Amino acid sequence: MDLAATIVLNGLTLAALYFIVASGFSLIFGLMRVVNMAHGTLYLVAGYVGYRVFEPLYDADVWWAWYAGLAAGIVAAAVAGALLQWVLLSWMQGQELRQALVTIGVSIIVADQVLAIFGGTPRQFFAPDAIFGSTRVPFVGGYPTFRLVQIGIAIAVGIALWLVLNRTRLGMMIRAGVDDREMLGACGVNVPRVGIAVFALGAALCGLGGVIGSTAQPLALGQDGRFLLISLVVVIVGGMGSITGTAIGAILVGLAEQIGQAMFPTYSVILTFVIMVAVLALRPQGILGRA
Repeated sequence: MDLAATIVLNGLTLAALYFIVASGFSLIFGLMRVVNMAHGTLYLVAGYVGYRVFEPLYDADVWWAWYAGLAAGIVAAAVAGALLQWVLLSWMQGQELRQALVTIGVSIIVADQVLAIFGGTPRQFFAPDAIFGSTRVPFVGGYPTFRLVQIGIAIAVGIALWLVLNRTRLGMMIRAGVDDREMLGACGVNVPRVGIAVFALGAALCGLGGVIGSTAQPLALGQDGRFLLISLVVVIVGGMGSITGTAIGAILVGLAEQIGQAMFPTYSVILTFVIMVAVLALRPQGILGRA
């Protein structure tokens, strides 16, 4: 019972991180229909920029070092995402293959620059004292407090996104633009500006995940490819453009990964793709995706 509870809790905390990162991808890919293969690169940019701000403050024993790194990572990812949409992708609306090729090229260039600037040594944030240490959890015992905070942050992100998309004017414009982009423009809405705003929001969520993920596990080159792949799987399983579906997909993938590592670690990665194949076979649009 203790082992099962630990595996489930590990799966949920991992799912929380996957949801934070994949929710940004769901906004960009699922709602805007922009194939951004550089989404994992935004995770990498946020992690390294945030660490560059965090490191000297942490060495100076400043209590708000982690929060400063978090803010810097989110802003860096949001600015990078907005520039990517404005400079490159806004000219390729509806050209999925070209978008994919361009963003793959961007991700390769950025990865090389990160390697040149920061080197290949893994980096890691250290959580502030307020969310450090362990918390007693039934059937598990002491469990890292920061991982529990991850779940709380993911829930807050999910609620905030649902409110933005369903209760605000921006959300109405986003949903209208998905259904009929030309009509939205004819109504006087600056569609390119809305696209930049949504891309910046999705990138900021990826940046949030970049700093949180780099606190829970070391940040290193290669994480961009991993989180891009995970985001693709989560959005495909949950359904493009559905925040609730993204949460369900993240939970399924997170639990599958942890159960696989506990039961058959050599082939654990296969379990994730088995879930994706089963969903595509039974419901091609995803669990909560629209047909």
